[in-house]
Amino acid sequence: MIVEAAEPITLIGGADIDKFLLKRARALGPRVVAADGGADAALALGVVPEAVIGDFDSLSAAGRAQFPPEALHPIADQDSTDFDKCLGNIAAPLVVGIGFSGARLDHQLAAYNTLVRHPHRRCILLGSEELVFLAPPELAIDLPEGCEVSLFPLGAVEGLSEGLLFSIAGLNFAPDGRVGTSNHATGPVQLSLTAPKMLVILPEAMLEVAASALLKARAVWPEG
Repeated sequence: MIVEAAEPITLIGGADIDKFLLKRARALGPRVVAADGGADAALALGVVPEAVIGDFDSLSAAGRAQFPPEALHPIADQDSTDFDKCLGNIAAPLVVGIGFSGARLDHQLAAYNTLVRHPHRRCILLGSEELVFLAPPELAIDLPEGCEVSLFPLGAVEGLSEGLLFSIAGLNFAPDGRVGTSNHATGPVQLSLTAPKMLVILPEAMLEVAASALLKARAVWPEG
């Protein structure tokens, strides 16, 4: 591992971020790591990441010059994204990623693919409107009544639920079949899934609630 931590980590990508999102992420994960050009975004907001990981095709020369050599971790592999490189090389109880949504749809979809490819890592991708994470095998999350909950499968998966307006019991989810968008919580929600394929999408205001639930979840998916 390039970065090992006993506490959550904030990971910054190259899409637009603002001070408010960064502040919320760092309240959960004070230590900061950047994915390639995300280092420029961090520096622009006055934050110096402890490590920069990526293929370095987007980090500016001026930004690179602000880091000591030991903080730079180039990985030349062109078959993986910078987010993939980071998530595969950070060992922490939770990664809060910002700057991975909103700029380009293809990059955003690739980031969701990475969540599924690293099911043993717990990571929340925080955007300006929503947050996304891969559901662990068992999840108990204290959502308020009426909170919108979308479940989107990136592979075949089934499950059980409590606390959702529309139960998922008995349904076969698949990206080219049934999906679970625009459900709502009737109160605290419990999910049980059969495979590490289900993305949970919540309003960004639920960041702290989602982080608490993931940190408390005991069951983990095996390494993909």
